[in-house]
Amino acid sequence: MMAFMNSLRSQLGSSTLALPGAFNGLCARMVADAGFGGCYVSGAAVTASFGVPDVGLVSLPEFCNVIEQVARASGLPVLADADTGFGEAEMVARTVHEYARAGAGGFHIEDQVFPKRCGHLDGKALVSIDHFQEKVEWAKRASDEATGGDFVVCARTDGAGVNGLDDAIERAKAYLDAGADMIFPEGLHSEDDFARVAQELKAHKNDALLLANMTEYGKTPIINLKRFEELGYDVVIWPVSTLRSAMGEVGRLLDTFKRTGEVTESLDGMLDREGLYRLLRYTPGEPWTFPSGTT
Repeated sequence: MMAFMNSLRSQLGSSTLALPGAFNGLCARMVADAGFGGCYVSGAAVTASFGVPDVGLVSLPEFCNVIEQVARASGLPVLADADTGFGEAEMVARTVHEYARAGAGGFHIEDQVFPKRCGHLDGKALVSIDHFQEKVEWAKRASDEATGGDFVVCARTDGAGVNGLDDAIERAKAYLDAGADMIFPEGLHSEDDFARVAQELKAHKNDALLLANMTEYGKTPIINLKRFEELGYDVVIWPVSTLRSAMGEVGRLLDTFKRTGEVTESLDGMLDREGLYRLLRYTPGEPWTFPSGTT
């Protein structure tokens, strides 16, 4: 395990942990400097940054490279998306070991059939409950082997978008029984949905951890972090917000540049040279070393 891994588990259980998405090391440093307690590595954001859609095209080593950048640059606990686990149970176990070595404090895997689709799109298909329980069991065993159980195993279910909320709850209970530390109910439509999931899962297993996805432009309305805390959620992720914001500004800059032949109109939206150097902890002319807590 890499020395810069920070425990995600130690951050859970008191107040709701807000995890903005970080798609590279520089973005992760910004998350840390803004005062957040951890980072999230989103499969949708990572694959988009590679210029491909979120359908399982990016490999395990490529994900680990991004996780290492984020963990090293931020010095924060990292939760990382692992899609469907890069294969069957044996590959899920390997993913736990590789993610922990790269610096992640936990991951989530999902119960979709490969190739997966974004959780807020229609047309998904699910594996059987017992098939996914096996993946969870292997992940939990690998967490024990790699980190003494510190690595958080989160099971995502897309049941709500395929078969309805009852199916999502049934699946989530089965995944908790198989050893999942945390449940991620994807694609919920309302606060009432989130409340019902939390009530039923906490009744099934009172120490179950719950994750909510606050993505934009999806099936879930915008819900405030404080409200998620009131509903009983331990972690909230904003997977693609930073990527969307950054690339939106890049698109505007390029349009302006193409139209005017210069970037003057975009200067106010840029991170200036001094700001970039502060972010990088770099003073020109002085030796640079990794900031404390990131190695």
